[in-house]
Amino acid sequence: MLDTGKQNILGVQVNVIDYAAAVARIITAAQNHAPLSVSALAVHGVMTGVLDNVHRYRLNHLDLVCPDGQPVRWALNLLYGAKLGDRVYGPNLTLYVCEQAAQLGIPLYLYGSRLEVLTAFGKNLGDRFPKLKIAGMQPSRFRQTSLEEQQEIVAEIKASGAGITLVGLGCPRQEVWIYEYRDLLSMPLLAVGAAFDFHAGLLPQAPPQLQAIGMEWFFRLIQEPKRLWQRYLILNPHYVALFLLQLLKLRRFDPATAIPPTETMRYG
Repeated sequence: MLDTGKQNILGVQVNVIDYAAAVARIITAAQNHAPLSVSALAVHGVMTGVLDNVHRYRLNHLDLVCPDGQPVRWALNLLYGAKLGDRVYGPNLTLYVCEQAAQLGIPLYLYGSRLEVLTAFGKNLGDRFPKLKIAGMQPSRFRQTSLEEQQEIVAEIKASGAGITLVGLGCPRQEVWIYEYRDLLSMPLLAVGAAFDFHAGLLPQAPPQLQAIGMEWFFRLIQEPKRLWQRYLILNPHYVALFLLQLLKLRRFDPATAIPPTETMRYG
């Protein structure tokens, strides 16, 4: 297992960690009923923090930020000699966590997306891991919630008996959610994003060959050009340019410049 702490990528603190260590931390927290906020960031996720000082503060106060994208893994290897042999891809991390949860009898709660997606996701997980317990599910409201609604969400998840909550609200809303709910729910909260659609069978995943060379973004762009063109055609080159500045020591990216949020977003 590899788990050597966080390193600075453009001011965003990303863990140098592999699948085995990430799963171990999540399962241990679930068994101990301990809070743990977990996300897996690709280039887009990192850039949401680079471009927003307040959101960067949230990202840097998550417990575990996995290097989801190949360019993020490459950055850790080039800047810090991390020796990461693979990224920690959110959809795969989801499956590894579900496998362990099934074996250990840790129930899951599914939060976010649409009810039909959650239903298909839960069924497919159950087919793959027959011993897996889905304690409950709740679709997104696709808006900000009131304080009372937030308290209702917390109460429902606690009452379900779940030991881990998977959150799929899209980036960056899901990272805001796990940041705000971390201390309200004594369990691991995993922001898994597209894993819901992938494992529900509603969105195809890029072929492994494209994933390995960091071209998954191109496959997804072809699948959803209207929704994703700005994310990939603008943010990807921006990330590369800023990374080169950091690599060549031409610009310093200080995580301490992040600004604490002054209000609660309560995305639902």
